[in-house]
Amino acid sequence: MKLSRLRFLCALMLIPFSLSAQENVPRPPLPSSDKILFLGNSITLHGPAPKIGWEGNWGMAATSIEKDYVHRTLIGLAMIKGKMPEFKALNIADFERGYETYDPTSKLKDIADFKPDIVILAIGENVSALTTDEKKASFKKHLLNLLNFLKTTRGVGQPAIFVRSSFWENPAKDAILKEDAAAAGAVYVDLSALAGDEKNYARSERNIPHEGIAKHPGDRGMQAIADALVRSIKDTLK
Repeated sequence: MKLSRLRFLCALMLIPFSLSAQENVPRPPLPSSDKILFLGNSITLHGPAPKIGWEGNWGMAATSIEKDYVHRTLIGLAMIKGKMPEFKALNIADFERGYETYDPTSKLKDIADFKPDIVILAIGENVSALTTDEKKASFKKHLLNLLNFLKTTRGVGQPAIFVRSSFWENPAKDAILKEDAAAAGAVYVDLSALAGDEKNYARSERNIPHEGIAKHPGDRGMQAIADALVRSIKDTLK
């Protein structure tokens, strides 16, 4: 899923980006950020689902494609770097729901041709509650396996990997995301402050009958996620 060059340039000109608005000094371009791979769940990408009232084909529940966190992140990086990154966004909720049998070498084999410079892993919300030590150990094992696979996707050299915490804060899941990110040499991006602010939810911005959609990040929440990712990427790759 990609924006045309013209549409993306229009988005850059018309939609303010909060981080760049606060920083008006010229900055050198970021190295190694030409290709970005986003792996996530419905917050990253969800196709139309009319039965539940979702008509979009982007991150649920942003009001338009340009306002989901994927595209806000791309816009933020483009404003720093001076050109648009190439990107892919994939929904890997099947990993969250079935990580014990998920095989990244077959499920994600096509991304090897993309050779991303940056990988953003945005998962956790659909992982079943980790109520036992066995469940925690299993999730930890298979998440690390996924991260180690992602380290090979660039071919020569390793991509910079960023693992964000769950939008719906969950201490058990987030602790494992943080630990495995460190073990894999990835950067952990803490979003825990976002969950407690009702303004970050789509239900605070408009009436949404479906509860599942309503509790997703709205435009403000998507921007907040993007701000955190852009700051982290900028600090890591400067």
